[in-house]
Amino acid sequence: MVQLSPLRGRLASAEHAYACAIQRRSATGRNQYVIRTGSPLQPFRVTETRPAKDDDLVLHVA
Repeated sequence: MVQLSPLRGRLASAEHAYACAIQRRSATGRNQYVIRTGSPLQPFRVTETRPAKDDDLVLHVA
């Protein structure tokens, strides 16, 4: 397995995804969802679409 850089670890963290979701919520006025992707390179993602499986939902920024 390839060792990832510390910067990638910070940028791909749940905390960073939460901060991005708050910024996007402020900018768009739309609900944002932080979801778990299962990918080691991008374990969390921010989207405006609620995930089909609630198991993937980490948090909802309303």
